[in-house]
Amino acid sequence: MSMVKCRAPRNRTLQLTADESDELLKHTVFPAGSRLTLPEVENRIICGDIFAVAPLLPRNFADLIIVDPPYNLTKNFNGRVFKSTNIAEYEDYTRSWLSLIAPLLKTAGSIYVCCDWISSPVIGRVLGEFFVLRNRITWQREKGRGAAGNWKNSSEDIYFATAGKSYTFNLEAVKMRRRVIAPYRCDGKPKDWVASDSGNYRDSCPGNFWDDITVPFWSMPENTDHPTQKPEKLLAKLILASSNENMVVFDPFGGSGSTAVTAKKLRRRYCSVEIDRNYCAWAEKRLQIAENDKSIQGFDGKVFYERNTVPPTGKKG
Repeated sequence: MSMVKCRAPRNRTLQLTADESDELLKHTVFPAGSRLTLPEVENRIICGDIFAVAPLLPRNFADLIIVDPPYNLTKNFNGRVFKSTNIAEYEDYTRSWLSLIAPLLKTAGSIYVCCDWISSPVIGRVLGEFFVLRNRITWQREKGRGAAGNWKNSSEDIYFATAGKSYTFNLEAVKMRRRVIAPYRCDGKPKDWVASDSGNYRDSCPGNFWDDITVPFWSMPENTDHPTQKPEKLLAKLILASSNENMVVFDPFGGSGSTAVTAKKLRRRYCSVEIDRNYCAWAEKRLQIAENDKSIQGFDGKVFYERNTVPPTGKKG
């Protein structure tokens, strides 16, 4: 059951009592073993094992799939321990869940899969068996301690693939506002940059290295106790680039609901599958909060801002 921990006054990490969790879970779908229709899964959190739930979901219902599977590391997910294994076994595991979710993606759909440096070669190789590989994004994680005998692990990868040749990619929706330190002028006028009262800037096309992401921590309202929570800002980039409003975003390893919450904030429909009841309750609470709070840290609704800069929304990047 959910436990309320004693925390510092400024700690904004989500907390729920057992009674609150039970009430929130009344909206969660608990599959009974029969096939589910699109109206039954649309804008819903589904509590169950993806290996059991995937065969029950509608075929070709998702416009975008975002996957944050267990990395090939030993990790405790609220009492469920995923154990690291050899490369061959992890490859078989990856192929087993990919084979189940591949039929759920539309023919013009896109898929993103998160991984670390250890699992990245496996993810890229197996993903290419099912989809058309498009790119590999590397994003910088500024969180975590160093290692005495190795380089600090400060980045992760996200593979981008599509079901076919036709797919959605909204370039203008994911531009980055960067400060211009040494502005160049042509005939006395700014060339490819804008002068403003708050400083010089340029809205740049996004590359496949992202250094503007802040990993959720205790003072951020989106933070939960999930051990591998992804930032809403990170997910917002994927969702805005590869879907349009009212399209369906599917997350087969839902965790604390970050993908579903971000999709809702960006006016997409969502479906998320998560095996842990506590995580499902956290997701339901965050979706409830998103009814009134659509803000995403580091994004002002038009462009993304560099880390530690303040957009008009007042939320640091």
